[in-house]
Amino acid sequence: MQAKASVILYHTDACHLCELAAELLIQIGVKYDALDICDDENLAEQYGIRIPVVKIVDSQCELNWPFDLEALEEFLGA
Repeated sequence: MQAKASVILYHTDACHLCELAAELLIQIGVKYDALDICDDENLAEQYGIRIPVVKIVDSQCELNWPFDLEALEEFLGA
């Protein structure tokens, strides 16, 4: 069984901004779990107008779009 990632990317399918956020995470080598907010009514309500959102699981800190590579690295301490 694979361990849970310590970073979550809240997204929806066919969201080009979400794809860009995922590419940035990949670019800096961060393993993450992608959660589609459309699969959960509460997540859709909470994140619907903010996605993509990167969340650090341990601290519960969130980074809302827009962000670039530098801001993402600073947020994650990479």
